[in-house]
Amino acid sequence: MTDDTRPWPQEGRERQIYPSPVGWVGTDFVDNEMELLARLNPKTVMMMGDNPALPRMPERPCLLDFFRLRFGELTRRHLLVSAKRALDDGQSETVVIACLLHDIANGCLIRSDHGYWGAQLIAPYVSEEVAWAVKYHQALRYVPDPAVGYAYPDSYHRFFGADYQPPEYLMRDAAEAQGHKWHATARAVTLYDTYFFDDFPDVDPSELEGIIARNFRQPAEGLGFDGSPVAHMWRTMIWPNNFL
Repeated sequence: MTDDTRPWPQEGRERQIYPSPVGWVGTDFVDNEMELLARLNPKTVMMMGDNPALPRMPERPCLLDFFRLRFGELTRRHLLVSAKRALDDGQSETVVIACLLHDIANGCLIRSDHGYWGAQLIAPYVSEEVAWAVKYHQALRYVPDPAVGYAYPDSYHRFFGADYQPPEYLMRDAAEAQGHKWHATARAVTLYDTYFFDDFPDVDPSELEGIIARNFRQPAEGLGFDGSPVAHMWRTMIWPNNFL
C-alpha cells in the first residue's frame, strides 16, 4: 500500500487527544482527562495511530523522514546548519553526523536532558563515539574552553538568566568528558552548535545523504519497527498523540 491509499485508523470518528503529562505538568494547562473519558461513545474515541492532522509517515520511515515530517522547523534547520558548518570546515564524518544528531530529541520527543535522550535514541544506529558525543555535548555546552575558542553562549544568559548555575550532575559529566578519548568529538559538537535562532540559512538535506548512509545504520523495517531497544522512542515520534 502507498501512503495515499492506506486506510486511516478510527476513520469517521472524533479523535480526542490527551497530551502527555511530561509536556504540561507545571504549566497552566487544565487537566481534562476525566472530561475526555466522559465524552467517549461509538463516534468519539481517544486518538490512536495516525493523526490525520499530521503529515503521514512512510510505512518504513528513515532518518530524514523524521526531519521532514515530524521535527519542528527550528530544530530541523538548527541541526542541518550545524552539520553543514562542520562539513564545510572539513571535519570528519563522525563529527558531521554527531552535529546532525546532537539535538535530535528536541525534534519531536523531549527537551529535558536532550543529550542523554538523544544518545539513547540513536545508539543502535551509529558508532559508539557518535552516541557518546551527543550525550556529553549537553554538559560541555556550559563549560568554556579557551584552548579551542569556545565561550559560554551569550544566548544562555537570555534563556536561563545571568545567575543560572548548571546542576551538579552536568558539571560531573563535563569533568568526566574532558578526560575521555572522544572529548574532542563532543567539544566539536558544541563548537558547531548554533546558539542563536534567527537567520538560519537553508540547507538542502540531500547534501548530507551520503554521510547519513555511511554513518547511520538505517533498519530495513524502518525506524520504530526493527525491534531495537529504542524502537518505541521512534514510534512515539510517529504517533505522538496516542492515548496509550
